[in-house]
Amino acid sequence: MIHCLVVDDEPIARNGLMEHIRQIDFLQPVAECKSAIEVAGWLQKKQIDLIFLDIQMPKLTGIDFIKNAPVLPAVIFTTAYPEYAIEGYELDVLDYLLKPISFHRFLKAAMKAREFLGIKAKHEVAIPEDFFFIKSNQKIEKIVMSDVLYVEGMSNYIIIHTEQKKYIAYLTFKGIEDKLPQHLFIRIHKSFLVSVNAIQSIDANEVRLGKLLLPLSKNYREEVMNKIGDRLFKR
Repeated sequence: MIHCLVVDDEPIARNGLMEHIRQIDFLQPVAECKSAIEVAGWLQKKQIDLIFLDIQMPKLTGIDFIKNAPVLPAVIFTTAYPEYAIEGYELDVLDYLLKPISFHRFLKAAMKAREFLGIKAKHEVAIPEDFFFIKSNQKIEKIVMSDVLYVEGMSNYIIIHTEQKKYIAYLTFKGIEDKLPQHLFIRIHKSFLVSVNAIQSIDANEVRLGKLLLPLSKNYREEVMNKIGDRLFKR
């Protein structure tokens, strides 16, 4: 399911988009915003996979919003002004819908979003166990599963730490936890999800990944030990 946010200062335009969304089974409307300024609050509260974003809005345009946002979900521009199309694609948006938006054209954009996000109708596709893709800094990045050391959850985004570098992506911590293979990754703290293969040692309140020490919460210790216990040689 693709969780959608509609952003437009015109009530009629918002209502039309929400109605289109409700007619497509793999789209889930989360909320509608009257301005781009309201978007940040929803991104912190809910998992948003796709934003239908108007360009011409008072105080902060859709283009300026994208240029200043550090991380964003996928974006489809909606506007009555075709002259913005080139700039929109330069900002790596998925599609550009010209008002008034017909359902046929909207459906085409929705199908493009479904393909981009890797989601099939009525159910989510599990992330393959060898690699996955994320959107980070306006680019699509391939992450090799075996390279991931741990995932760090922040207020409204995550940081994926690999052996080579780290990637910032607008995903919820719970969302990435649910999609990563449970036998390969384990939660050790409210803010840390680690690769089982990267764990070097565990003591009362810390987990060592090479030279790195991460906190082991009391609330997750039993779960960690149960999972590790399956591989523990005993006397």
